[in-house]
Amino acid sequence: MADYLDFIRLERPSSPNTYLIAPDGLCQSASPDAAPPVFEKSERGLFSTLAELIAQERRWIDVQADPEQYRFKFVAKTPLLGFKDDVDIMILPANPEANDGESGTTLAIYSRSRVGHSDLGANRKRVTALLEKLTTK
Repeated sequence: MADYLDFIRLERPSSPNTYLIAPDGLCQSASPDAAPPVFEKSERGLFSTLAELIAQERRWIDVQADPEQYRFKFVAKTPLLGFKDDVDIMILPANPEANDGESGTTLAIYSRSRVGHSDLGANRKRVTALLEKLTTK
């Protein structure tokens, strides 16, 4: 079983080499860079779509997935120098209080560099590109 990131207790470093999207109020100690979209899919449906997209990325390796917790964890290698960045994804109901199964789903994504101070926007680009693919699929 993979050791998945605890988004609720997440603390970000002071360096600018991370990118976080998360629903309002999910992270108690970290401020997201952006809010995630809401998808008109079930958690299972969004998980399946994400699994397909992740499998298509040849530089995303060591993929771990939990279809019961709707979680992903993988390593993304940068194109030129092959630096390794860590990515965690958690799928959750868009409105947990509604409990109707029809309020859609959203996600939290945290992408961060293992080395260096600046990533020149690589983590932001990775997350926004993935979101773009998700919204058109």
